[in-house]
Amino acid sequence: MKSLLEHASYGIAQASLVEDDEKLAERVAFVHESVGTDAIAERFIEGREIYVGILGNERLVALPPLELVFENMPANAALIATAKVKHDLGYQAKRGIALKAAEGMEPEVKERIARLAKRIYRTLELDGYARIDFRLSAVNVPYFLDANPNPDISDGEEIASAAALVGMTYGDLVSRILSLGIRRGAGTVVE
Repeated sequence: MKSLLEHASYGIAQASLVEDDEKLAERVAFVHESVGTDAIAERFIEGREIYVGILGNERLVALPPLELVFENMPANAALIATAKVKHDLGYQAKRGIALKAAEGMEPEVKERIARLAKRIYRTLELDGYARIDFRLSAVNVPYFLDANPNPDISDGEEIASAAALVGMTYGDLVSRILSLGIRRGAGTVVE
């Protein structure tokens, strides 16, 4: 259960994973009252949390996939990107939560995820840059979770970290994004 409208995992916690009608009703009420938005229920997919950065307008580049890694979570905890996981640095350090290059993926799986990310990007008519989020099941089936058309591009965040994996400096990344925006803007008439 999560907010229909919020982003950055606002309102998502371990309690968001519900398994019966009573807990579902409680969590919907929480989202309505505490977050202040409508709620949405999604099927939980066990697996790896994978992020793919995309750069481009017409010609797209999929950056290497990153994975949100959980190294020291309690045995009964769901491995989900809660608000605490994403934003609490002390919790991240305590629980060994880090964003790393996705390792141990077959090349065909990486290619499939990159193709899917580009297809989603085009379908949603995104441009410049975006981040496409997946869950990768234990049998390597990628499930599309979310498209973030304006992800944080700060140095050290997902897009910048993925760009660094292909040798792109932070300055080069920002220049590339600005260039894509200028080229896109050149095709529009401003009155």
